[in-house]
Amino acid sequence: MSTPSDLVDAVDALVPDLLEVRRDLHAHPELSWQEHRTTEVVAGWLDKFGIEAVRIDPTGLVAEVGNAEGPVVALRADLDALPITDRTSDPWRSTVPGVAHACGHDVHTTALLGAAGALARCARTGNLPVRVRLVFQPAEEVMPGGALAVLAAGSLAGVSRAFALHCDPSLDVGLVGLREGSITGAADRVRVQLSGRGGHTSRPHLTQDLTFALATLCTQLPAALSRRLDPRAGASLVWGSINAGSAPNVIPASGEATGTLRMLDATAWHDAEHLVRALVREIVAPYGVDAEVTYTQGVPPVVNDVESTEILRDAVAVALGPSAVTTTSQSLGGEDFAWFVESVPGSMGRLGTRTPGGPTYDLHQGNLRVDERAIAIGAKVLAMAALASAPG
Repeated sequence: MSTPSDLVDAVDALVPDLLEVRRDLHAHPELSWQEHRTTEVVAGWLDKFGIEAVRIDPTGLVAEVGNAEGPVVALRADLDALPITDRTSDPWRSTVPGVAHACGHDVHTTALLGAAGALARCARTGNLPVRVRLVFQPAEEVMPGGALAVLAAGSLAGVSRAFALHCDPSLDVGLVGLREGSITGAADRVRVQLSGRGGHTSRPHLTQDLTFALATLCTQLPAALSRRLDPRAGASLVWGSINAGSAPNVIPASGEATGTLRMLDATAWHDAEHLVRALVREIVAPYGVDAEVTYTQGVPPVVNDVESTEILRDAVAVALGPSAVTTTSQSLGGEDFAWFVESVPGSMGRLGTRTPGGPTYDLHQGNLRVDERAIAIGAKVLAMAALASAPG
């Protein structure tokens, strides 16, 4: 039977290769559902490890390591990048204009490859006491997330438990943040399009003054939600884009606002769409404009199972030492690993990527930089979580 030190040594031996992979993926990012090159890179490395992979249509892949009897443990990473310009000066910065790995998915993918290589090495000697399913998932960054395609393909069939890590640039490298219960928020996308009679700004009374109606909606809808939803739900509607008109003396005939509605509570999440639609109608009614609401229900919160979180805690302690475990708070960020843990017990941890004493970056920003020591750390934690899930 493999020992923890066997896995740690196996990951350490792969570090030069893992750095090469991560930098290659970072330089060639691909958007959601377009991760064709990324899928082929992952498949190539799995083949080098002696692991046969099955493609998911249109992108992504699933593979298994080990042939032990009994339940299967799933380890998951996401593949896609963001429509953001890479503003770093690293030699491996993005070569794709307007696309960057600004959420660390290149790190997630590489860490899972490292875990795969280490687990495969143990399996070749007959010392892997658990069967591990490796899930390289597409399209985490779009709602409701590529995890649903993974589930629809049957990729969690027979899985008893699932684990994942997500980069956290507010945590120092070497730390892994854990939390029982909800660790992320629910996240939905809201788009409101208004249309009405436009005209000259000198005669707003002869128009439906759509600009004023849109501005009112953008301030009043978040306020109304804060009074109509249980405050313990932590609902937060934030607009990311507001557009209406192009000239200072013209009241436009159309305009729109798009944003995200996030909350901490799954119960409130299930009721949110109906409430948003009703409130939009009420808020714009005095202005006589027409409103069309496009509401995309995204993802529920990731709810970490208690037992799975304890397994992950033990894995971090064994791989890195007890001081590497830290507690973390629930965020309002959305994460479609939530669909995994709605199907099977599981847990997601936060992987520290900040260089101690260095700057704190933020996710979804073009200047994001990670301390690459996090790659091997993530690989060790994932591999150890699989080993710790073995029966008996």
